[in-house]
Amino acid sequence: MAKILVADDEVDLEMLIKQKFRRQIRESKYEFIFALNGNEALSKMQQHGDVEVVLTDINMPEMDGLTLLAKINEVSPLVKTVMVSAYGDMENIRTAMNRGAFDFVCKPVNFQDLELTIEKTMLHVAQVRQTLNAIKENNILRMYVDENVLKFMSGTEYEKSLLQNETVEATVAFLDICSFTSMTEKEPPNEVVTLLNNYFDVMVKEIIGQKGYIDKFIGDAIMAVFRGDYHLDRAIEACLAVRKQIENIRPQPGKTYTPKVSIGVNSGEVISGNIGSADLRRLDYTVIGDVVNTAQRLQSIAQAGQIVINHKSYEKIKESFNCEKLGEVSLKNKAKQEVVYQVLN
Repeated sequence: MAKILVADDEVDLEMLIKQKFRRQIRESKYEFIFALNGNEALSKMQQHGDVEVVLTDINMPEMDGLTLLAKINEVSPLVKTVMVSAYGDMENIRTAMNRGAFDFVCKPVNFQDLELTIEKTMLHVAQVRQTLNAIKENNILRMYVDENVLKFMSGTEYEKSLLQNETVEATVAFLDICSFTSMTEKEPPNEVVTLLNNYFDVMVKEIIGQKGYIDKFIGDAIMAVFRGDYHLDRAIEACLAVRKQIENIRPQPGKTYTPKVSIGVNSGEVISGNIGSADLRRLDYTVIGDVVNTAQRLQSIAQAGQIVINHKSYEKIKESFNCEKLGEVSLKNKAKQEVVYQVLN
């Protein structure tokens, strides 16, 4: 139900509006609120914060309609004002429009024209509110969804290609905050969440700084993906930076927990796309494949402060980074043993 404020010192106008719009009032399409001058109109707007349209005369006692118009734009810029006045000369019309009036209806009022004007104004208000709501939702969405997903969603054919995927070269890194789970058993939940978010802020900043993106948060771990030129080098640079920044964090006052990260990195072909159920409309835009699984397995064997890679990745970066061979290890669900290294600097 649209709420409309009518500001006019002609008492008869209230009766006429209630008669002419009785069907819309009865069907709860419109609700009218009446005021005899600008001051009373502002007071009524404070009482009814959901007023969407104001119909106001120009010539009124205490506060005229043009002054009211300016006040409305200051107090509630989303409210649209239609001037309804016998002073329909060009000077008043231009003054009203320059002060933000949406439309101008001349007296004596043609109520059929007034109804069309109200409908047009209400439609405009609804469109503005929808646009602002979409912006708000988009900003909220950006807090939960990666930029790559938003770019994918902006495509005109994205719904038809929801379950399509592509094979790309990428580097995947799993970064886990060591011993965080055991620490959480001793701390209040709100403190745990705040602390974890602070650590994630530090880690995400370094990942984004190397043009990586966060695929997902997994408890107290992050899965990050790097694509494009030198994606493996950039991933290693990001992990080194994360390790340094995390190890520079001092324990909180009265606490003994000092954070460290264990990191696994792997590079190669991954399948990128939406994984999930199209029927349920629940999808996860992610990367999957053996490269991803191996990166997670490498992280699981990494000790606190270690960045672990396999031999294949080592061959690609050995001239750019100092690495130390750790030896052969068995990774979960892998038939062959892997030769692994830790990246020192």
